[in-house]
Amino acid sequence: MHERQTSNTSLTSLLGTPVVHPDGRLCGKVKDVAVGTGADAGLVAGLVIKSRESGRRLVKATEVIITPSGALELRSESALEPIRGDENFIFLAQDLLDRQIIDVHGRKVVRVNDVDLQWFARDTLADLRVREVEVGLRGAVRRLLQGTMPRKTLDQVASHISARVIPWEFVDMIEVDPARRVKLKIEHARLALMHPSDLADILEDLAPAEREAIFTTLDEEVAAETLEEVDPKLQKALVESLDSETAAGIMEEMHPEAAADLLADLSDARSEAILEEMNPEERQEVEELLEFREDTAAGRMTTDVVIVPVAATVAEAVQALRSFDGDPETVTEIYLVDERRVLKAVVPLARVVLALPESRMEVLAEPRFISCRAEERQQEVAELFDKYNLRALPVLDRDGRLLGAVEADHVIAFLRQGR
Repeated sequence: MHERQTSNTSLTSLLGTPVVHPDGRLCGKVKDVAVGTGADAGLVAGLVIKSRESGRRLVKATEVIITPSGALELRSESALEPIRGDENFIFLAQDLLDRQIIDVHGRKVVRVNDVDLQWFARDTLADLRVREVEVGLRGAVRRLLQGTMPRKTLDQVASHISARVIPWEFVDMIEVDPARRVKLKIEHARLALMHPSDLADILEDLAPAEREAIFTTLDEEVAAETLEEVDPKLQKALVESLDSETAAGIMEEMHPEAAADLLADLSDARSEAILEEMNPEERQEVEELLEFREDTAAGRMTTDVVIVPVAATVAEAVQALRSFDGDPETVTEIYLVDERRVLKAVVPLARVVLALPESRMEVLAEPRFISCRAEERQQEVAELFDKYNLRALPVLDRDGRLLGAVEADHVIAFLRQGR
């Protein structure tokens, strides 16, 4: 290949390639490929050349010429640079081959079999860039047959196998160092844009150290949403891997009932340590829920509900919505209570949106509403949702005072756990 032509190659094909000096003397062989991160992500920083005499050194791709025999020839004797060890590189063979990576495009965890690269023209030189990661049979066959046949023959064999690849920009890689600290090696902000359910699936597919790496790099809100989606056993393992202050910050962002269920699965000492780190308001909500059995309506309800006096106007209800501290996406109805917090009426949110500001809320109320007692069993709660096609179910104490509400997704969650 002429140095200015653009063509594809692979990490497997490059590894072991002889590198010679301008006068033809053997310099060493390609041991690895160093790739930049950050702004240089995907651009090959250099080929790692290893020889018995000089150990490992680095040469930029633009400083080599591909000879007709397939060897790489240095442009000059000074092209080789020492590897200091503090460079922010990914070494493809060392750090990537056979490792688990996250395909943020396909939202799954896969194993790397090979890496496809491309020589491309850059001014008057040929540079090298990572194109995609091989995660299918083609890369595995290429690796398996490496050294058993000429490279051109191997490339021809591999070309007949369907490729399964991930473009480099959709890859997030994780690395565990000897101290068992885990870090993302490529920009991981894309993970925060994924749906919590997809993140939960990824966490469940990873080994514990890698799992903790992903989880601890998420901000508290995303971590909380993701934690609510994973299996209860995994929830417990993730929280136990965190210090109490970090765990408390995440639980403050969770729905109170979900946080209470999780704390109930921890030891008393661990649960108390996390509660002590939580803000007083969130701690009180969770502690109140911890008093109820998990398999009852009160144990499944949320205390994040919108409440207004029975004599309130639509304008006052809208103001209550605006000042609501919970998740606004969960609100489907507004509860009207008297001065003792006894539930008097329920108003669907859609009616509030369409009403005039001066309208009285009790005029918009449902003529009848369904509620349940705090001690109602969760299976009976599910039957009420099914029978009356409910979006939410208010939970009352023995005196009719509103304690909270069970939402439809709470019912779905415990039904799934029971399957």
